Amino acid sequence: MKIMIRNVCLFLVVFTPPSVSLSKQPNVLLIVADDLGYSDLACFGGEIKTPQLDRLAENGVRLTQFYNTGRCCPSRASILTGHYPHRVGLGHMTIDLNRPGYRGSVSEDAQTIAEVLKPAGYRSFIAGKWHLGTPDPTKHGFEEFYGTLTSAKRFFDPDHLLRLPEGRNARVYDEGEFYATDAITDHALDFLELARETNDQPWFLYLAHPAPHFPLHAPPEEIAKYADRYQVGWDVIREERLERMKALGIVSQETELTPLSPYWNYGETVTGTNPAWDSIEDTGRKKDLARRMAIFAAMVDRMDQQIGRVIDDLNANGEFENTLIIFTSDNGACAEWDWKGFDERSSNINHIHPDLDSMGGPDTFHSVGSAWANTSNTPWRMYKHYNYEGGINSPGIVHWPERLKGLSGSIHHGPAHIIDLMPTILAATQTEFNGSLSLVGEDLFEQMMAEDADQRTLYFEHEGNRAIREGNWKLVALKYEPWELYDMRQLRTEMHDLSPRYPDVVARLNDKWDSWAEENGVTPLPTDYGVKYLKVR
Repeated sequence: MKIMIRNVCLFLVVFTPPSVSLSKQPNVLLIVADDLGYSDLACFGGEIKTPQLDRLAENGVRLTQFYNTGRCCPSRASILTGHYPHRVGLGHMTIDLNRPGYRGSVSEDAQTIAEVLKPAGYRSFIAGKWHLGTPDPTKHGFEEFYGTLTSAKRFFDPDHLLRLPEGRNARVYDEGEFYATDAITDHALDFLELARETNDQPWFLYLAHPAPHFPLHAPPEEIAKYADRYQVGWDVIREERLERMKALGIVSQETELTPLSPYWNYGETVTGTNPAWDSIEDTGRKKDLARRMAIFAAMVDRMDQQIGRVIDDLNANGEFENTLIIFTSDNGACAEWDWKGFDERSSNINHIHPDLDSMGGPDTFHSVGSAWANTSNTPWRMYKHYNYEGGINSPGIVHWPERLKGLSGSIHHGPAHIIDLMPTILAATQTEFNGSLSLVGEDLFEQMMAEDADQRTLYFEHEGNRAIREGNWKLVALKYEPWELYDMRQLRTEMHDLSPRYPDVVARLNDKWDSWAEENGVTPLPTDYGVKYLKVR
């Protein structure tokens, strides 16, 4: 037994080490949301109703410094392979830039969790979003797939999702009855039923929900729950969230709300700062903006409900106690592209919608905008694409009743990273790793028990935005801009740049980042990413 300090509370920890054999290998359920912000879940301070994930948090461990890569494709590569994304060819998106770190698809040398678990007797399934640049997840260790190979485009269109391997039939839905979040869950439950046909074999399910990624699509009854909630504006919601986060122990009592963040529009032709809500004079614009966030909340709410269906299924089949469940998001909330949000497609096109009831339906295509994304990432700066906390810090939940006895409801504040998911799952399942690329992550269970877990070094880069975290220090920069240095010991709001005061720390961390970037195919950075929203340098 060991006494651990979590904020101001003492927890008596009884932990079963991974080396101790259980009567049966655990099942593994890995749930990844898309573009979910740090504080969107109620158990992380949000006002969105997420009772299913809240219960997992209350009976598991919340990770408050759980880092990702800042973008969907790179994060998904790291999640499934245990490597930094450039190391396995996905340093950017799915465009081949003819550079080893930027091939636009996951490397053949990289093994997925499914491939590594297969020799240990695991059956593996994926429902949701793939987006690793290859055309068939069943060529990467998964038996069955239902979902999208790329990004979410339509939530009410069954033709947007496909079933693999070839020859498999997806479920058929009546007209008007299809919603992607529900359908992904339907197929996930089908896969679990298939897994139980061989009840002597454990399973791994990768449940990769596209929600709440744009377009903002949700059933009307879900939107109605939040129709009035966001009319107070983002300034009030940010303040409310921060107070709840302090009460929950997610952030320290000394944490201050960061100023509203800057934004860059599509094509980077305009930059600005998210405006204060009260400075917006157009009431039509305010109603439109409040509706966008209501739809976003509805998507999160519905996703939580569907996660509840999977949990109910595990309980009904006696599998819940010995299933390792991990939940996170692939990056921070999405700001694309300015505070007004876009319409029709990812671009500078924006409309004010006087008919609020039409918003969020199958014939619409909205984004939530940078100011609400700023709110989703409360209290941090910035969002997806960037390496400030708002872009790379996601909510993390680890739940496993069979093993985490004594840690129920605790909060782990040490830095961890999605590269840790592979070694964590291998340790939990007592599976050896025999891949050609050595893993760089660490077992989360060991981190949660170690007193010096915050001394590790973590690296980040996306689109020239870069960072390194070592112990209490974080060095971070926007692309083409100089480094900023922050002491993360107490406050992680990145508001007090210490680089002029500690040039020796800046130089040392810069050298470490340069070495990592060279070794992992990050540098030299591309001058042209092949996308219209980024300038060619």
